[in-house]
Amino acid sequence: MSSKKSTAASNVVQLECKNLHEYLKSQTQIISKLYDYPAICLAVFRDCIPAIAKQFVMRMLCVEQPVPQAVVQSWGSQVYAKENSAACEALTELKIWSESSISGGLTAWDLNPSFKRNLKIAWLGGGRSWSMFNSVEQSDAKSRDISFLDTYAMSRWNCLLHYMVDSNASKGSEMEGISVDAVRIILHANLMVRNEQDGSYMLTSQGFQFLLMDTQSQVWHFMLQYLNTCEQRGLSLVECLSMLFELSFSTLGRDYSSEGLSENMLTFMQHLREFGLVYQRTRKEKRFFPTRLALNFTTKNAIAPENVIENNSTNNSKMQLSDESNYEGYIIVETNYRIYAYSDSKLQISLLALFTELLYRFPNVTVGVITRDSIRQALRGGITARQIISYLEQHAHPKMISNAAASAFKTSSVLPPTVIDQIKLWENERNRFTFTDGVVYNQFLSEADYLTLRDYAQSIDVLLWQSERSRTMVVKKSGHEDVKKFWKRYSKG
Repeated sequence: MSSKKSTAASNVVQLECKNLHEYLKSQTQIISKLYDYPAICLAVFRDCIPAIAKQFVMRMLCVEQPVPQAVVQSWGSQVYAKENSAACEALTELKIWSESSISGGLTAWDLNPSFKRNLKIAWLGGGRSWSMFNSVEQSDAKSRDISFLDTYAMSRWNCLLHYMVDSNASKGSEMEGISVDAVRIILHANLMVRNEQDGSYMLTSQGFQFLLMDTQSQVWHFMLQYLNTCEQRGLSLVECLSMLFELSFSTLGRDYSSEGLSENMLTFMQHLREFGLVYQRTRKEKRFFPTRLALNFTTKNAIAPENVIENNSTNNSKMQLSDESNYEGYIIVETNYRIYAYSDSKLQISLLALFTELLYRFPNVTVGVITRDSIRQALRGGITARQIISYLEQHAHPKMISNAAASAFKTSSVLPPTVIDQIKLWENERNRFTFTDGVVYNQFLSEADYLTLRDYAQSIDVLLWQSERSRTMVVKKSGHEDVKKFWKRYSKG
């Protein structure tokens, strides 16, 4: 009998974009240090735990002893036992509380002392003031309004996206400003790879998926990759996270002082400036302005009106982040699969070309068509049908939205149903096969040996395929070691 490995796995790798809860849960070695910073405790409470868990924390915050688990369970109705259990699990995963024993042999929940102390400071005051919230001595004669900050943030962020879409093109206005540091993070995140033959850079399947994500998800994923490498730059991960969370609590349109920041945090500030999360006129300037990218860092929810300074020159409190400061949808999709993109943005047109065959280019409109080949090319790059549909819905022209609302046929999407169904069918057509790694066993000396090994593989549920006529079988790769050990015992006996 002989065996050989047969690998038939798809080359497409799905982009893993962790949320804040998943990221902090993975930082098991430093999570206790994170809770030494009030800004992090406040952000975890605001964005990481369910509403029921928040109620548990608030009830226990001023209790100076562990609370019996039976008492905590009595705070919620049994109708919501599943939700209560999920809340307890979230608090345990993030080490916000832990089990302890009290007199009488009862088990209790005890809030993390650091988390309790610093959450109180964040809510009630006290402790050291956040460095960036020190008052600026003089008023800024060249203050920047919200409209300017939005335009600046997206121009900086679009430099990075333009580089990914067409990194090997000749440098233009959109390509200028991309830093070597940003390129290193792109490569570290496996969004692009370097071609060893000609030295050019190519998008990976994960890079394709990254480009079709909404802006806030892109910023979050990119900054997580930056944080994974900050120790290599001589920066403290805990301090960098604390500063990012402090920025998320700042006010859009207001300037802050950089006087109290350490040298490492000033370096970190320059990196944030390159990515468009803060605006600073010069490196030596002692004040900076957080942009909308920084304020939305931990959550996708819209910025509350009280976090926006009102002024006469702008009214962008509900503005969505996009390539233009005054964002409007620009895509019209017709039932004949034609796409009309009313935009002169090279980035938007390049993103559309990822899954569309472009036909005509005019100064203010581009015409394309969705074809089987264009969708299959996108699927090969790792883009899913759901991502394509979501992108088209997200950037739908206001005319499409109004027509869908006025239509007698109510659908869950503003796109034509025929287009949605066809994109999904083209994806299903490509995904007709399920690939599984396996090991082939053949060349058995006798039928009895073959049947014995086949029956054993079948009994432990690792048999993928078998042919009694050719005495060949395929087992799962995960079950190969068990089958191999059984064969050794059987052949020796």
